[in-house]
Amino acid sequence: MQKFLTLHPQCNKMFYEHDPRQIASNEVENIEMEIEALNLAQNLEIDHLEAIMRVEMGSNVSNISTKELKRDALIFAKNNPSIFVDLATDQNVQLRNLGIVAVEQGILTLSGDNRTFSWGSNNRKLFNVPFDEHPYSALAAWFKTDEGLEVFNSIEKKLK
Repeated sequence: MQKFLTLHPQCNKMFYEHDPRQIASNEVENIEMEIEALNLAQNLEIDHLEAIMRVEMGSNVSNISTKELKRDALIFAKNNPSIFVDLATDQNVQLRNLGIVAVEQGILTLSGDNRTFSWGSNNRKLFNVPFDEHPYSALAAWFKTDEGLEVFNSIEKKLK
């Protein structure tokens, strides 16, 4: 029977041979990823955690306490370790967070159709969001340009 199953065309597709070594290896990898994510969540500064959790929770992050944010970040890291590690190492997460905060505080405005960013004070247009791109992802990428870097620095000063 064992030989028949190993020759069957659905072997390792529909059914798999029980392999305790492979199972243990996979479990160790998962546990190590969880440990890495939890360590990151514990050691990151609150601003970075806010940026990560804003991806998960949206603008609700602005309305919760630091302890709640820390708790939610630890739970998110435990339940989704690979996603948490990816977000923690993604440079654009903090740039997107800064853009969201700037819009929430009225430093920047985003048009109703989510296509144009402008200054909040004088409504002067900064740039148009490319078609089929998330507005805050486009803003994060724009912050890396020469013109965007000047705006980024100005926003950082206003937020301090």
